[in-house]
Amino acid sequence: MPVSGYQTQISDYAFGDQHFRIRALSDLQQYADPDASAAEAGISSAQWSLFGHVWPAGLVLADAMQIHEVAGKRVLELGCGLGLASLVLSRRGAQVVASDHHPLAEVFLAYNAALNDLAAVPYRRMDWATGRAGMGRFDLIIGSDVLYERGPTLALAALLPSLARPACEIVISDPARGHAGVFARDLAAHGFVLSTPRLPSAPGRKRQAQLLHYQRGVGGQA
Repeated sequence: MPVSGYQTQISDYAFGDQHFRIRALSDLQQYADPDASAAEAGISSAQWSLFGHVWPAGLVLADAMQIHEVAGKRVLELGCGLGLASLVLSRRGAQVVASDHHPLAEVFLAYNAALNDLAAVPYRRMDWATGRAGMGRFDLIIGSDVLYERGPTLALAALLPSLARPACEIVISDPARGHAGVFARDLAAHGFVLSTPRLPSAPGRKRQAQLLHYQRGVGGQA
């Protein structure tokens, strides 16, 4: 399906008894930046297509959000890409805000919400190095494969305390890229305690990422 210079495809995913149709880029070779908005945001041609795929870590996060306790919580998804975890939460009635740095993430998120007969998910474009004014604070912050390089990991760890309420959970689906240690160390300086809960594996799907769960002021945590 040609759209504005790039090719897309639609695939089906199931989480529990819920089914979703997701439009993604057709492959990693897709690239289109006619107004140079991605380049201006510091996204190279080699990185451009990464937002537009459902990665194994994203499936792990979506699985987790199908069963995670979200009642009464304000939720932020970091690096939402195509928005799969946010859509799972939206269907459950959660108060979720999706965020990303890629100029096309909002477009794909809106399309995928409509494709699944869901209301538009609130979206904020956000650079982890600078943050964004007016975001407010959240009870639950989630992300998949966001600890991919040391620089962004440090920037994210520095940003999160300004987005977290005093009682807050952070859930990260991480395919072991080697930066979880420094992330945990920096969050610990702000009172977050790390645990790794065991979640049921989705039938027929091998779990390809570790779910990292950080808590502060939740369930008796300091």
